[in-house]
Amino acid sequence: MTRPTPRTGAPLRGFTLIELILVMAMLLSVLSLAAPSLSRFFRGRGLDAEAQRFLALTRYAQSRAVAEGVPMVLWLDREQRLYGVEAEFSYTDYDERAVEYPLHEDVEFEVMPFPQSALTVRLPLSLPPPAPTSRRPEGLRHLELLRFTPEGTLGDQNPLWVSFRSRHEPEAGPKLWVAQSRNRLRYELRTDEPQLLR
Repeated sequence: MTRPTPRTGAPLRGFTLIELILVMAMLLSVLSLAAPSLSRFFRGRGLDAEAQRFLALTRYAQSRAVAEGVPMVLWLDREQRLYGVEAEFSYTDYDERAVEYPLHEDVEFEVMPFPQSALTVRLPLSLPPPAPTSRRPEGLRHLELLRFTPEGTLGDQNPLWVSFRSRHEPEAGPKLWVAQSRNRLRYELRTDEPQLLR
């Protein structure tokens, strides 16, 4: 028995099972059409977030180098898909303020080294042994290194840029660059391919 409403006296009705099934079918068809676009959107968000985090880590390394008066190194390990910041020299067993992050599973990076012809003196870099919880390898052979001096400048041999791209669309997909600024005082995020320094 339906209950009348106080004002109109008309019976209250709910949705029938057939109406609910039709609405669910329409929602499923819309979602199936939108799924490819949504997956590309979320892959792009992972790429953007990874490039933004790497850029923030360059600023962290630079400010920490100035504040502590110790050169900082931002290292990238292509094999283990890790990157992090540590002090170049340390008087303790390991850098207690070192940080490291895994690379997003859908993102890969490429490093453009500084042209070797422009190098005058090759400075040896040394990192303290990795912290017990760190997954960074002890040797530097497999690492790409970005150095930040206590004066707040970039190292002479720093890579020109680090590019980030989707692993699913390596050639045609979007690409972001964390590149040296024109005055070579910091890194900045670019959406167009940076030109090589002359």
